[in-house]
Amino acid sequence: MLSFRQLMRYLRDHHHITIKSSQSYDLRNMGYYHGYKGYRFIRDPQNQIPLTAFDELLAIYNYDMQLKSLLYPKIMFIETALKSYVIEAVLNDCHSENLNTVFTKSLTYYKNFLHGSKDYQTQFIKRMGLRGSINTTLKRDYNNKNKIVNHFFDNDREIPIWAIFESMTLGDFGGFFGCCNLNVRKYTSQLLHLPVGLDPDGELTRYIIFTLKDLRNAIAHNNVVFDARFRSKNINRRLVSLLEQETGIHNIDFKYFDAYIILTVYILRKMKVTKTECKQLVNGYISASQSLRNLIPTQVWNQILGTSTRRNMATLLTFLTNS
Repeated sequence: MLSFRQLMRYLRDHHHITIKSSQSYDLRNMGYYHGYKGYRFIRDPQNQIPLTAFDELLAIYNYDMQLKSLLYPKIMFIETALKSYVIEAVLNDCHSENLNTVFTKSLTYYKNFLHGSKDYQTQFIKRMGLRGSINTTLKRDYNNKNKIVNHFFDNDREIPIWAIFESMTLGDFGGFFGCCNLNVRKYTSQLLHLPVGLDPDGELTRYIIFTLKDLRNAIAHNNVVFDARFRSKNINRRLVSLLEQETGIHNIDFKYFDAYIILTVYILRKMKVTKTECKQLVNGYISASQSLRNLIPTQVWNQILGTSTRRNMATLLTFLTNS
């Protein structure tokens, strides 16, 4: 294990990166292993950034932190709102907040498939897994003396669905929505004002949840986000088509971070967040990206953000003006 000064010398001698003694605290604050190791490549460890100065690494690190600061409150807002919308849709469907009733009446997507078929079994297993996941979450929160959970359990009362949602991760919430019947899905889509022609089966909300899940978790755990490496799977093509048709932005690519800005802004507007607030988010992203462009080589900037990001943001602002 190298000492801190040895690590700085290692950057100079082995990686040929200029770093000033006065930047020792910058490196210490970001962490050599979280900072240098995490920010020296784009998406894939094999795609090393040709850094020549620590200033360039620091610029990328600061840019990454700016993105997380910009998006954290927006993603938290969307998560809370989505859960609220789904609760409303579930109550509209089964007229009960009792978990057992919800499972019996609303979490019945598996019934859309032929009894005993592979799809039926797959969906039924997901439903059983959801029950186990909820029980595990409630057990954890009860042990941790979560006030809401303990209030219901200690009074021998059935915990309502809204209280369960308070404890659910976004991933489990997505699993819950995936088990919901068509009535719940379509009603949620209606609450979100998603175009019926593009969302006839109410599936788009599930795609939105799981697309945001990776971003949300990366931000919450302070992982690297600037190059969208957090994406765990391919983004559903229907969601991409929705965004392209609704915003007028062509060839949206979730390989680049601007796609997540587009998705976030689109959802915020569907939730009736003001144009002004949405434009502030877009302009904050534009400003941070331009500042980065002035501090690193253009070729590296294009690799990180893509060559269409400025055009995409201009179109997004037009969409906001007209929405």
